[in-house]
Amino acid sequence: MRIFYEYSHLGGKEILQVRFRTHLDEIMSVIKTVRAYKTKVSRERNRRGQRLYDPKQMNVQFREEFQKRGWEELKDQFILELPDYPSQYTLRGSKQIDFAKDGVLVEVQFGKYAFMFYDLAKFQYFYNEAKAEVAVEIVPAKPLQAEMSSGVSYGEQLVHDILRLRRHFPAVPVWVVLIAP
Repeated sequence: MRIFYEYSHLGGKEILQVRFRTHLDEIMSVIKTVRAYKTKVSRERNRRGQRLYDPKQMNVQFREEFQKRGWEELKDQFILELPDYPSQYTLRGSKQIDFAKDGVLVEVQFGKYAFMFYDLAKFQYFYNEAKAEVAVEIVPAKPLQAEMSSGVSYGEQLVHDILRLRRHFPAVPVWVVLIAP
């Protein structure tokens, strides 16, 4: 893979360059190592039989490469406490990040747009809990997304929305990386 476009929100990339140079180098190495193959055969009506890039196969590669470099999942589990909620119900919740190391969070998202945006909320959660200093969102650029199954979103929309929200959300430094084969 290659970096097609990048956006540094609230100095996300600059923080990586100055304070987490080794982590940035590892992230760049992982991106370069992952290969996209058209191994998925489409069953969609308008693309039936067409070979597409397989997000599951790419996710496996990302997971293997980050784990080789010592990155681990970060997960918080908690009891949901709501004001005036009936006490006989115990509700449990959790927040999970794909890869974390020394306060640097990384999510790789090949899902629908809502999941990309939810990743930003998770970054904000862990930042507020003082478990993160900077985050990285790796998402497909339009050229990659166009050759994947329908339902996969593209990072240009995410960057557009972050720019329109300005500094209000997320209030955590994020480096958004759009990748393409």
